[in-house]
Amino acid sequence: MSARVDAWIWAVRLTKTRAQAAAACRAGHVKVNGDRAKPAQSVKPGDEVRLYHGGRDRIVVVKELHVKRVGPPVAVEAYVDNSPPPPPREHVAVAAVRDRGAGRPTKRERREIDDLRGRRT
Repeated sequence: MSARVDAWIWAVRLTKTRAQAAAACRAGHVKVNGDRAKPAQSVKPGDEVRLYHGGRDRIVVVKELHVKRVGPPVAVEAYVDNSPPPPPREHVAVAAVRDRGAGRPTKRERREIDDLRGRRT
């Protein structure tokens, strides 16, 4: 038995909507057993699903399959969460403030901002 990865991610409440789950798959933010997953890829119990969503990585191992959205207590029992804990609020970088009327950042400034936020590798 198997389920679509986008439907499963939505059903166990890792994303708010199924459209968000499918978009994350198309953008390459979902990996099943280390390989990029398309929305229709099937998952089965024992598969490792990695999802980058909401600014953090979620690493879960599938225990139960659900294709319809379930309540939070049931959703938590559908997977084993191996995700690293989120960083404390004190360590999260504050958003850079640009002067009013300064316009959009240049390419160089954009790269500096991405480096500061740790998004560029």
